[in-house]
Amino acid sequence: MSELLKIGLVSISDRASTGVYEDKGIPALEAWFGKALSSPWQMETRLIPDEQAAIEATLIELCDVAGCHLVLTTGGTGPAPRDVTPEATLAVAHKVMPGFGEQMRQISLAFVPTAILSRQVGVIRGQSLILNLPGQPKAIAETLEGLRDAEGVQKVPGIFAAVPYCIDLIGGPYIETHDEVVKAFRPKSAIRPKA
Repeated sequence: MSELLKIGLVSISDRASTGVYEDKGIPALEAWFGKALSSPWQMETRLIPDEQAAIEATLIELCDVAGCHLVLTTGGTGPAPRDVTPEATLAVAHKVMPGFGEQMRQISLAFVPTAILSRQVGVIRGQSLILNLPGQPKAIAETLEGLRDAEGVQKVPGIFAAVPYCIDLIGGPYIETHDEVVKAFRPKSAIRPKA
């Protein structure tokens, strides 16, 4: 099995997909993974409108055809009529992973009371983990890394700490991180010795 992590990044926005404004979600994720991951990775990116059928087709393609182990979406998770990312994600899911959405909202609530309006979900499709992230670059980093106090001690874990072990469990590559950005958590029995 290849140890190369394949990440699918999907920015969902009517305006960004038509060029009205520049997408900031994919560049923010690219930069974050560049500093967070110490193991090899590559990415596939897609910029699509808020259309449920297009979102579903993109998620299926990234999981089933491109073979992405991890697919992250940004945008389309609020209560507005055009926000259909969670519906599309759930429609292609084989298993729902509710802890991811719960934790993302907990992190965001430390910053804004409107975090309760977010409907982000996490699901598994085959051997792929799909997570809906916020759209703003600052919120993306907070969600992935978690919250630290003034001394840099982690107060609330970010969701990415659990992602490497989840990928292990569904048959993906062994992911290692730079601990100063985000420390991957695994049970002792699942930790491989450093080469």
